[in-house]
Amino acid sequence: MKDSIEVVTSEAAGQLAEIEAECFQHPLEKRQIARLLEDGNTCFLAARDGEVLTGSVWVQTVLDEGYIGNVAVRPAYRRRGIADALLEALDRLAGERGLSFLTLEVRSSNRPAVSLYEKHGYARVGLRPAYYSDPREDAVLMSKYWKQEKP
Repeated sequence: MKDSIEVVTSEAAGQLAEIEAECFQHPLEKRQIARLLEDGNTCFLAARDGEVLTGSVWVQTVLDEGYIGNVAVRPAYRRRGIADALLEALDRLAGERGLSFLTLEVRSSNRPAVSLYEKHGYARVGLRPAYYSDPREDAVLMSKYWKQEKP
């Protein structure tokens, strides 16, 4: 994989919105992404190949908790290890910020994504019945925990 992973700013909102539109039925729009980037609690990591952002992941933090929004890779760039690299970068970010855990929801039918998250140490911790629409589907709640040293 030649893509590099970086933290991006609101200047990248347009390309992030393009990635969302290519990957999701209900994508975040540019203005929503810009708002998230300005809230101080959300961080977007993106994979870059030259001038093109090829994939992204975003996380909102509350104290020592991390809530992953979307992990997305443009269809033309899939199967190149970009999602793996994004999740590894997210782990580093979680460590730098002292997070206790990262958590996310994933469609129960999205077996490739569930496998990817399990490969990166996420465990199934719950189910959110009928969480998704179009089609109506359960979400698998997955989390990854870090041991915190006691003072």
